[in-house]
Amino acid sequence: MGDIIAVKDIMGKVTRTNLRVTVIETFRGQQIMKKNIKTTTTQNIFRLLLALFMICAGFSHLTFNRVDFQAQVPDWIPLSKDLVVILSGIIEIMLGLGLALWKNQRVRFGWSLALFFILIFPGNIAQYLDGKDAFGALDSDRARLIRLFFQPVLIAWALWSSGAWQSWRNSEK
Repeated sequence: MGDIIAVKDIMGKVTRTNLRVTVIETFRGQQIMKKNIKTTTTQNIFRLLLALFMICAGFSHLTFNRVDFQAQVPDWIPLSKDLVVILSGIIEIMLGLGLALWKNQRVRFGWSLALFFILIFPGNIAQYLDGKDAFGALDSDRARLIRLFFQPVLIAWALWSSGAWQSWRNSEK
């Protein structure tokens, strides 16, 4: 006989079950996705590398690359460029730590990180269109254009390594 566990759906309704299962979120009786998915060793290594990258990038937003990151903030954003860089650095650190350490929320952090990469993409496009140099390496239109093609790679990396993509595909079955 399995353990009795409480399952809370999105609407806040709590039910109890005798099955030992991975918690599945539901909305009006429809399965959305599993919160915790089994990932391979390769996925875990790439997830930890991405998390480390995000923590380092966030730290650099707050310290030594702060001015360079301001070049990515589009002029149409109605906030101080420095504030946007600081806030995005804090978010990157939080996403990196969550992706690395919070196992039962890994799928959510994967989706959140993919969304973050989508939300910052207009800044990368603006940097290319405005021809703004940054980091010493993004000093030509060619370099800035090549960089744009890495954003979809980062999105896929976040979804694959966290198990988010697999969780979504399993929920469709």
